[in-house]
Order: sequence, then C-alpha cells, then structure tokens
Amino acid sequence: MDEVRRIIAKAKQEGRSLLEHEAKAIVKSYGIPVTEVRVARNVDEAIEAAKEIGFPVVLKIVSPDIVHKSDVGGVVIDIKDPEGVKEAYERIIANVKERRPDAKIVGVLVQEYAPPGLEVIIGLIRDPQFGPTVMFGLGGVFVEIFNDVSFRVAPLTERDAEEMINEIRARPLLYGYRGSEPVDVDAIKKALIRAGEMGLEIEEISEMDLNPTMAYPDGIKVVDARIILR
Repeated sequence: MDEVRRIIAKAKQEGRSLLEHEAKAIVKSYGIPVTEVRVARNVDEAIEAAKEIGFPVVLKIVSPDIVHKSDVGGVVIDIKDPEGVKEAYERIIANVKERRPDAKIVGVLVQEYAPPGLEVIIGLIRDPQFGPTVMFGLGGVFVEIFNDVSFRVAPLTERDAEEMINEIRARPLLYGYRGSEPVDVDAIKKALIRAGEMGLEIEEISEMDLNPTMAYPDGIKVVDARIILR
C-alpha cells in the first residue's frame, strides 16, 4: 500500500486525478491484470520502452487535461517497429498541440498491445448512500449505447460477482455464443471482488473505470484505466 499512497498523495498535491499509468499501477497492485506500460518523455525513451515491452505496442498521450485521448488524435495502435514508434510519437504530440494547445503534456505512454477479445467494463462508484459500489457490463462503446450493466455494493462475495455477470442481457457472449469461445468468467469474478476491495480500502477513489477490459478464454487484461479522486 505504500506505493498506492505515494501515487495518490502526489496526484492530490498536484490537484488532479490519476494518470493512466498511475491508475494501472494501483489496479495491478490489487492483482487485476493490466497491460504493461512505460511513460516516455521523448522519442528515444519511447523506442527503448517499446523494445523492452516487445512489439507490437500502442502509444497514447499522457495529460491530466485530456480524458478522451482518441478525440484529439492522441492514440496510435498496433505499432510494429522502432520507425513506427518515432512516427507515432511525433504525430501524437503534433495532434495534441494543434487540437488542445492548452493541455499539459506529461509524455507519451508506451503500452503493450492487447489482442482483441470480448470487451467488458469493470467500474467502481462511491454512492452517497451505499458507499463503494462495483459495476459490470459490456465494455468499449457498448456500455454507452446499451447501458447493459449490473451493480453490487462492496464488499463482494463470489456469489455476488457471479450474479452480477449473469444479470446482464449480453451474458450469452461470455459463455460462448454461436461457436465463439467462452471467456474466463472466474477471472472476471476475481477482478470484480478486488475492485470492491479497492473501493473499501482506498477512500480517496470517487470513480474507477477499467474500460475496456479484454476478456479471453484464459484470463483478462485491463487495456484502459481511469481513476478519479475525491
């Protein structure tokens, strides 16, 4: 918890919510699998980070002022070589300076590329009446379009997590639909339980979105993480 406290204290001191790499570090500390990431502050650091992580990689802008990175041209995916990293880094910085000249740029996130899977969302909100409440549903844009989600108040038991998963209308997709492979429901259950633990133990968290979280037949991986502090 020392590292968690250090990350939160730094963000609060600077009057901001957590940056993506900070959020992922906290999520990872609770045993929820996340994509490997490094923050690069120039092209050379980005190339070195990509080599350490292993190609292909994804590059994303790191800025406390930008929530929706794709909207400002701040994301490039499936980069396969050092030349691609250089080009993507320079393009992202140019896009952000043009579209959000007011935004503070911390650097560029170099992230492990997660293969396509079933996109789900694992969320956490701090309800004024009930306290930390965990959310689950289909992820990506589906959560906004269909709003097919379930909720449970923390702490969660394994039965709570299983009921959450089975309550959503898109449940058949998780268990294999029309020949598709079922995903690792046990890994999702563990992540939901641990999200509840985070809400109970880290009182500073106001909201958390792990979206998308890729669900595979043999595990899950959080691709994007956002944590808002109170």
